[in-house]
Amino acid sequence: MDYGLMLIVLSVGIAGCGPPANPEKLREEVLKADPLFADTLAKRDDLANRIALFQRELDLKQSQAEQKIAQLRKDLADVRQQVTDKTEKVKTLLKPDRERLDLAQSLAVADRRAKHSQRASIGHAISQLRKALKQTAPPWTETERARMTKELDAHLQEAQRLDQEIALLNEHIRLLKIKRILLRL
Repeated sequence: MDYGLMLIVLSVGIAGCGPPANPEKLREEVLKADPLFADTLAKRDDLANRIALFQRELDLKQSQAEQKIAQLRKDLADVRQQVTDKTEKVKTLLKPDRERLDLAQSLAVADRRAKHSQRASIGHAISQLRKALKQTAPPWTETERARMTKELDAHLQEAQRLDQEIALLNEHIRLLKIKRILLRL
């Protein structure tokens, strides 16, 4: 290669100037000065073409991959919606059972509340009868005492019966709550 041409190219490169506007003229100039450089330029052109082909292949594959990804995302969103719809539809199949359990529980709670109220009323009556029987101030006849004792015994039996019913209702309500929990799973 001509040292003069090399100095020109180096000085242009060192000066920071960009390549001239016409690369073909540069090519002609270099080949005129060094005809053997044509093989190197041909090799460079071949490599540049191969690199451009690789880049186009990459761009095509990237475009195809992005299209597939977009389609997969759309398919996934569609499947997710289908599963959500099916899940909601299946969950509605248990709705009548849940409503039946809710109603049974609310009725049992109301029944328990009523029995607690009855029990409190009977407890108050038992307390009043016991106080009355312990009092000595008003002279109770044996008949009155026997009637009050009989009434006290009846109230005690009724209180015991209500206590048992309340205990059964508590267990029933507990089981209903467990059933409701199990239906949520």
